[in-house]
Amino acid sequence: MLITNATLITWESPNRVLENHALFLEGNRIREIGPSAKLEQSHPKSKKLDAHGQIVMPGGICAHTHFYSAFSRGMAIPGPAPKDFPEILEKLWWPLDKSLLEEDIRYSALLSLADAIKHGTTTLIDHHASSNAIDGSLDILSEAVKKSGLRGVLCYEVTDRDGPDKATAGIKENVRFIKLLTANPHPRLAGTFGLHASLTLSGATLQACRAAVPEGAGFHIHAAEADADEWDSINKSGMRVIDRLQKHEILGPKTITAHCVHIDAREMQILAESGTWVTHQPRSNMNNAVGAAPVESMMRTGIKVCLGNDGFSNAMWEEWKAAYFVHKVWNRDPRRMSGTSVAEMAVYNNALLANVFFPAAPIGQLIPDAVADLIFVDYQSPTQLTAENLPWHVIFGFQQSMITTTIVDGKVLMKDRQLLTLDEAEIAARARQLSVKAWKRYEEKFKS
Repeated sequence: MLITNATLITWESPNRVLENHALFLEGNRIREIGPSAKLEQSHPKSKKLDAHGQIVMPGGICAHTHFYSAFSRGMAIPGPAPKDFPEILEKLWWPLDKSLLEEDIRYSALLSLADAIKHGTTTLIDHHASSNAIDGSLDILSEAVKKSGLRGVLCYEVTDRDGPDKATAGIKENVRFIKLLTANPHPRLAGTFGLHASLTLSGATLQACRAAVPEGAGFHIHAAEADADEWDSINKSGMRVIDRLQKHEILGPKTITAHCVHIDAREMQILAESGTWVTHQPRSNMNNAVGAAPVESMMRTGIKVCLGNDGFSNAMWEEWKAAYFVHKVWNRDPRRMSGTSVAEMAVYNNALLANVFFPAAPIGQLIPDAVADLIFVDYQSPTQLTAENLPWHVIFGFQQSMITTTIVDGKVLMKDRQLLTLDEAEIAARARQLSVKAWKRYEEKFKS
């Protein structure tokens, strides 16, 4: 396929903006980049997709999300509003994940994946929980990812909060799924080993997870999202969260620690030295009132900080904007969190993380031999757009509604805003039916 008449944003380092250019795709890869006239002449028989002057750029990447949270939209929490993050977990998330059955898991995922296609997010790293439907839950998610055409990394969160049998079931589900993909690789699927958070994991369970994890796999865990996680870790072990995870050999270059809002300087040093990834979710942190993670300090320390959404909409430019603004108001200083720092997280570090799980070819760049994960953006720039000022165009100008076409692995998933792999209306209609029953189960779990 030959994509013509495009303004390419390559997201190389350094980035380039190339007007009136074309991309020649072969299979799932970008094979050639050049001026439209030149590539049309050299590939006259190729199927053409005219970008009509739109921006063509790499698809977005989400470093931490929760497909299962889709059914929470519009759901009321009975009684007084939660006063802090532990109460939000106890009153909202834990009763909700206990309420999900297999069909709920499937449609939660399909809702999230349709949302991602519409909003140009082509790779998602999910963190799943469904304590009354653990066995085979990652297969349900993987089938949804396959159907959508997107790229996904999946895991199940192990926790002690539902008893030892379910903690063991969570361990087995992670191990089974990772081994399944090792034996039967899929170009758009990968697995990692999910852990909930230090505050719901005993030392014995952490040791069991460390002993069970297949060779070469890492972990995906929430860390120090609220200060309660730190105090719980100190009370249980005499150590802060990151120190405790280091003791149990959870950290490393294939492990993702989500949030890290309340880590201290020594914990930053441990994360940097171990090569552990951190993901920043500013919209979620604001919503839960847990604070703003010190991501500028983390990046100065050498930590690879990425950008996720924690189950919020898969419109990653919204996460860009939240990251850019929240650190200014949190520090009461308009100089904090530059657009280039946001791009470092959202583009460069997210691409590096995606390549940990999909190492066959570069992701997140328009370069020869990179995977063809692309989006078309109908952005009529009112001012000059350059490689240098692009982050500020994204933050102050780009909107999710401007995305018209989404391509993953060389396959068109959305063309001219029409989804081609998923029936969004059918998915939403079925989800509405299922959510009514799930909400009733939630209310029963909440009361118990």
